[in-house]
Amino acid sequence: MSPVFPTVREVLDLVPMRHGAPRLVAGNAGLDRPVRWVHIAEVPDIATLLGGGELVLTTGIGLPADDAGLREFIGTLADVGASGLVVELGRRYLTGVPRVMAAAAERRGLPLIELRRGTPFVRITEAVHGLIVDAQLTELRATEEIHQRSPTCSVEGAEPAEVLRQAAELAGCPMVLENLSRQVLAYDPAGENAELLLDGWEQHSRQIRPAGRTAYDPGSGWLVTTVGARGQDWGRLLLRWPVAESTPPTRLTILIERAASTLALGRLIRRDAEGLERQIHRTLLTALIDHSRPVDEVALRAKALGVVLDRRHLVGVVVRHRGDEPAAGPGADADPEAGPARLRDLAEAVGQAVRDAKLTALTSAVDDHAVGALLALPDAADEEKALAAFATALRRVRLDAAPSRPPATRTVVAAGSGVGSLREARRSLVEARQIAEAARRDPRDLPCYRLPHVGLAGLLHLLRDEPRLQTFVERELGALLAYDAQHPREQLLGTLRAYLEQGRNKSAGAAAAHLSRPAFYERLARIGRILDADLDSVDRCLSLHVALLALDAIRTP
Repeated sequence: MSPVFPTVREVLDLVPMRHGAPRLVAGNAGLDRPVRWVHIAEVPDIATLLGGGELVLTTGIGLPADDAGLREFIGTLADVGASGLVVELGRRYLTGVPRVMAAAAERRGLPLIELRRGTPFVRITEAVHGLIVDAQLTELRATEEIHQRSPTCSVEGAEPAEVLRQAAELAGCPMVLENLSRQVLAYDPAGENAELLLDGWEQHSRQIRPAGRTAYDPGSGWLVTTVGARGQDWGRLLLRWPVAESTPPTRLTILIERAASTLALGRLIRRDAEGLERQIHRTLLTALIDHSRPVDEVALRAKALGVVLDRRHLVGVVVRHRGDEPAAGPGADADPEAGPARLRDLAEAVGQAVRDAKLTALTSAVDDHAVGALLALPDAADEEKALAAFATALRRVRLDAAPSRPPATRTVVAAGSGVGSLREARRSLVEARQIAEAARRDPRDLPCYRLPHVGLAGLLHLLRDEPRLQTFVERELGALLAYDAQHPREQLLGTLRAYLEQGRNKSAGAAAAHLSRPAFYERLARIGRILDADLDSVDRCLSLHVALLALDAIRTP
């Protein structure tokens, strides 16, 4: 059944209709049209009283007697969008409706049904209207439940997985949250096979192109809305509607938009259970990173905590584990508190290392996986010495806390460039966080990572979750990725990669791609047309190469 209105096919299966021994004469293609209402009519100009979606019941006694009149009657019903025409035999037409009427209905795809046995029309209207009202009440109740649940998720700061779980439960349909690069961030299969749902997701997602911020793509069967806050979009939320012949009901549009708003709000909310002093440290560090408070206020409040930031050489430091997940062990996956507890332990270790190294700093968790510190040094010349002392002290603190700590729980210490004023501190902190993110899979075990230790690939890796970078990749390579999604056997992206990685040497690129030179040249020409790019231009190729490296970083877990 369609979400609110029954279809003509379903109406034919109702008991009062079956009592009339219905027979479909024409218009089989329109059997899945929704029936918005049932209208009884015995006059030929009934179309002027209809609004579309009505199933018209008639005995035919008032219909035109001539062929042209019957064709016009059927045409006006089709033009106004009637769902179908039901004619009871026995009064005007004894054995069947006229052939001209059936032919006209077939041409227009209008279902034409004969009732070969008399039945009170009122029973049919009561049955259909009852079905419609019941469905509408169900729709209203479902919408009310959406309105009731959404604030709870928002206030409680539910994780994306929980938001999607509740939304999929309400919808009864699979849901997927993806970023701008079509990578799945969270999903709920709503009881379906998750592997089938996500198989080849990026390629499939690129073919889902709804027209609008929230819209249904009938070709793919997905209802899609954009996710973002404060004018910055960072993903899409998709809901698969299984009824191909009908659009999703309004309640699902409300649901997906509410879920998207909750996800956007949740991204802005950060909850923590730290002590008051640590909360103030975090507030001040966050204020520096987000520019949410004047730097003079930050300096004043930090000084009140005993951390003098004025007229100091400031260095942003970020410490994080080399992996995102809690260390493997009995019950590790079953304990939802393992991650936050592990982060609190790391924050305490960083604070202790600052004290042991006799340094002054604001320290606090800066996200779900990393702890930041803003070192305040009397002299810029002390920077390297202070960082070495901090790294040594941190290793010692963590070793003392867990002598048998496995390699998977080792940490990365990263430092940004030192700055001479609090107004520049954000740059150092952000740089340190990016370096730490890029270095966490570096096989080297350096005491402290600095920007020279991570190249362009590392820089792009650490920026891979940045919507602006994802937008850049889509702008540069989106057309080619979409082409490859539609022509999976060609994969022109690999051709472009071979060409760029071989320094734009076409002969070497052809050999690297295992293609003949004519075939390779033809592919390059096609790539140029798809991207509207001059592949002999150094600047254009540089931009494309950076986009390729960024795409690799985005696709690398």
